[in-house]
Amino acid sequence: MCGLLGLVCASEDDATKARQAVGAAMHCQRHRGPDESDTWADGPVVFGFNRLAFIDVERSHQPLTWGPPESPARYTLNFNGEIYNYQELREQLIAEHDATFATEGDGEAIVAAWHYWGADTALPRLRGMFAFLIWDAEEQVLHGARDPFGIKPLFYAAGPQGTAFSSEKKSLLELTEQLGISGALDTRALQHYLTLQYVPEPETLHLDIRRIESGTSFTVAPGGELRTKRYFVPRFDAQPVRDATESRQLHERIRDVMRDSVGKHMIADPDITVGAFLSGGIDSTAIAALAKEHNPNLIAFTTGFEREGYSEVDVAAESAAAIGVKHVIRTVSADEMMDTLPLIVWYLDDPVADPALVPLWFIAREARKHVKAVLSGEGSDELFGGYTIYREPLSLAPFEKVPGGVRKLIGKVSSKIPEGTRGKDLLRRGALPLEERYYGNARLFRDDQLRGVLRTFDPSAGHQDVTADLYASSTGWDPVSRMQHIDLFTWLRGDILVKADKVTMANSLELRVPFLDHEVFRVASTIPLEEKITKETTKHALRRALADIVPGHVLNRRKLGFPVPIRHWLRNEMYDWARGIINDSATDALLDKPAVLRLLEDHRAGNLDHSRRIWALLLFMLWHGIFVENRIKPEIPEPQYPVLL
Repeated sequence: MCGLLGLVCASEDDATKARQAVGAAMHCQRHRGPDESDTWADGPVVFGFNRLAFIDVERSHQPLTWGPPESPARYTLNFNGEIYNYQELREQLIAEHDATFATEGDGEAIVAAWHYWGADTALPRLRGMFAFLIWDAEEQVLHGARDPFGIKPLFYAAGPQGTAFSSEKKSLLELTEQLGISGALDTRALQHYLTLQYVPEPETLHLDIRRIESGTSFTVAPGGELRTKRYFVPRFDAQPVRDATESRQLHERIRDVMRDSVGKHMIADPDITVGAFLSGGIDSTAIAALAKEHNPNLIAFTTGFEREGYSEVDVAAESAAAIGVKHVIRTVSADEMMDTLPLIVWYLDDPVADPALVPLWFIAREARKHVKAVLSGEGSDELFGGYTIYREPLSLAPFEKVPGGVRKLIGKVSSKIPEGTRGKDLLRRGALPLEERYYGNARLFRDDQLRGVLRTFDPSAGHQDVTADLYASSTGWDPVSRMQHIDLFTWLRGDILVKADKVTMANSLELRVPFLDHEVFRVASTIPLEEKITKETTKHALRRALADIVPGHVLNRRKLGFPVPIRHWLRNEMYDWARGIINDSATDALLDKPAVLRLLEDHRAGNLDHSRRIWALLLFMLWHGIFVENRIKPEIPEPQYPVLL
């Protein structure tokens, strides 16, 4: 887990000029790797690396040069992440090709696999999270890839002077002059953000900076164009379960693969401690219980608020006691959120309007005082069918039997019903086919609502931009599998994994996600619909598989995650703060600020709950104040490392 930076310039002269800006660009992401920092250059290529060390700490420095015996300096690697099966890969490479290694780390396994097996064979064998660059000095080509699910970020910017890659977008903003790119805002991406609560891949809010998509490899030569190739295409291929014996066997496979994945994710040098985040749900509790099998002294971390209904601290404490782990709790106040939010937005690169990222930031900061890495339960809901919204096809099934003309009429009737009226949204959504009504787990502004606040509203920039091809590739699947497919490419990699990576790495803490493992996905993708969603529960098969691992009080409990009481706070403690952000923001050309203020006043009056939409607008205004206006200047702390271990 680290921060990488790589430039492939059009010429050596461009590279020489760019090297002068690399220091500032690397300093922007120093929090990602405070253990050590280094740069490397070869002709038109410049690499920079900030390391957070876990494996072979003393020798596996980066950028790392490796090659076969006949050409020992052919490749240079810049790698962010962890390869959990690197020892098996090294053994295979030695047995098959007599490969040689100078370190005990996972980085050399990537390069050797790339050399001996080629990208098409090597990439599917990498079990882990990664974003990496490999410069081939003989072929004069830069290769790279990002992990299948998008756990680790990789931004890029291409201009007339070259192409640059980085773990943080803010580092690329330091190189706009050297690359010959602009800092223009992408208004289409802004519209997508206000619809989805995150900026979907491959977009960012800067027009000339994009993201390498999850499960994608790429090549670029000096002065050439970036060429990408998707190497991982997730497919849900449900296998029928014919009787109780086959159902039990499925549950055993799930339990076995989860135990194996958690064991792999505990890997680190002996003096490095791995902990776990713990909420009140089955996912994090199972991870912590399985992790304790490898570390009897495991520490679990929980955050919450001093408001009834917005804290899982008590449930998590009961779970921690039941599985026998030390438990650290951090509560967060409204004042702390308001004071810290500009700093968090700076770390995010682009706004993510998920309020849960704030308590996650505080618990990451607390965890870093005790451990260097944590395990977490991200990905379980997408793989095993855990979101309550996945039960919607059951509730809307009667609408599927209604003729198309009648469904359209139902939609028109729903539009006449006043906002906030019970049943309005059910009728509206029931009138729509799945492809139109479902575009991910978060739905903020509808088009009719956006027209009232977004001055740059473009009727052609809808959620279909993001989901149309995904639906086309899942034709014939059951509706829940199609919704999971949408979320794997949208909500998971746009919201869940972005906030998880950014706020943990802001505190120099590595977050590992055992559910997002390709062996786990291999099993999860075969689960039939009736083993995912029932009338009573979600994640049915996973709950049965983990029945002997998690405490009974958690097994069938619906988790809250990290719930945040912004609905209440925006009416009270946060009202003046929010109004000040809106009034001070220089976003008049983009947003109708009087309309935004009316939303806030309407929410305060209790007429409707606009909290999530207001929150999204506030985060964008803070982002704009930091990255566009340069008016808001958070004080960026130097990483204090090592923190108490």
